[in-house]
Amino acid sequence: MDATTPPTSSQRASGSSFYTAMRILPQSQRHAMYEIYSFCRRVDDIADSNGPRPERLAQLNDWRAQLDALYRNGTQGPLVKGLAQPIHTFNIAFEDFLAVIDGMEMDTVGDIRAPDWATLDLYCDRVASAVGRLSVRVFGMGREDGSLLAHHLGRALQLTNILRDLDEDAAVGRLYLPAEALRAAGITTTDPVTALRSPQLTQVCGEVVAKARTHFIEADAIMRCSPRNAVRAPRIMGEVYRSILEGMAARGWDAPRERVRISRARLGWILLRYAIV
Repeated sequence: MDATTPPTSSQRASGSSFYTAMRILPQSQRHAMYEIYSFCRRVDDIADSNGPRPERLAQLNDWRAQLDALYRNGTQGPLVKGLAQPIHTFNIAFEDFLAVIDGMEMDTVGDIRAPDWATLDLYCDRVASAVGRLSVRVFGMGREDGSLLAHHLGRALQLTNILRDLDEDAAVGRLYLPAEALRAAGITTTDPVTALRSPQLTQVCGEVVAKARTHFIEADAIMRCSPRNAVRAPRIMGEVYRSILEGMAARGWDAPRERVRISRARLGWILLRYAIV
């Protein structure tokens, strides 16, 4: 691939834990998931760019308009062309794509700083659980169990992401830790860098860890009762992120916070446990 050729959906995913989990799927499912991942990455890149906010909002609206046209009359605009086949094959809901874009808009209209739990939960639903709802259709789960799994596993993964990216988010003016937990710990500032310097940060992060663990437990219960073939990929994602969460809890929250990564040995064990039907 030369410098002028845009990356394919699989190339965008390559190297991520997502790619590790999805490469075990049959070809049609794998292709669909790479396209969903590509969509998520591209709208996330809009939210995370440093361009003028009105321009970024306009770009998100372009995605909304092209998705609307695709669902209404089959028009395959340049942004959504790759999604047409997965949507048709797996009966993926329009509303879940829109929810993801709505989540990215929350990051675009302003820098999120110390949202209350209700707002943080809405954010997690849009940027993570909605992605889960897109995905479980591809995995072949029933609608009710799939929605429940997306609800819990999506939130578990996103809360883990929030804890993992504390310093990176603070560097761009964002603080996703919940306001109630910050206040309970005696942290009154919403300035991200200042809040992360507080000696009471451990208490705040501990509350988020506990919430993530609860969602992981609920997701595990759903997956234990689901057809094994339908939950292989989400089990791998769940175990990878749970390992990261527990690694951070063991590391602690005092600065400097070394980034926790899953070892090759641990990843190999997870793949052997869940990749084989």
